[in-house]
Amino acid sequence: MKKFTTLRGIVAPLDRQNVDTDQIIPKQFLKRIARSGYEDGLFFDWRFRENGSPNPDFELNAPRYDGASILLARANFGCGSSREHAPWALDNYGFRCIIAPSFADIFYSNCINNGILPITLPDDAMDGLFKEVEATEGYTLSVDLAAQTLTRPDGETIDFEIELFLKERLLKGWDQIGLTLRHEDKIAAYEAISS
Repeated sequence: MKKFTTLRGIVAPLDRQNVDTDQIIPKQFLKRIARSGYEDGLFFDWRFRENGSPNPDFELNAPRYDGASILLARANFGCGSSREHAPWALDNYGFRCIIAPSFADIFYSNCINNGILPITLPDDAMDGLFKEVEATEGYTLSVDLAAQTLTRPDGETIDFEIELFLKERLLKGWDQIGLTLRHEDKIAAYEAISS
């Protein structure tokens, strides 16, 4: 898993509540088990019209958000089914950090397991960020996981909370397999005794 330490990136806004995993990556894209190649399916039903052309009314299709790596969202982001394809699609598209007032629990865990930093902020802080992003083309934030801060373009910082163990996992790039391999010597010793 990719480590997450710091990130400075363009911010894209998705000003919608209760965005579920079916909207993040629709079911027709779930026929594979590979973790790559899902970027074209991300928010497919919103990004494209029925004829396959880009929907100019969808926020992420605006050229000003090309290359965005930080996504602003609203409450209960990632609700619905527990498909891990949702964070795969977000990561494949280029998002490394998602900021929202709340996340569905399984989606939050799936983000951590795939090296994406989910940050929760109160509604008033989110409202301020949405306004700033809308008003400023090329709006960027700097994310420092070790310091647990977001730095706005004017230099002001916003603190965020994250469980210490999850923070360590992201900083060290430990997915579930990585967590297990930390104990490889003990596993080998046990297998030697058991065989």
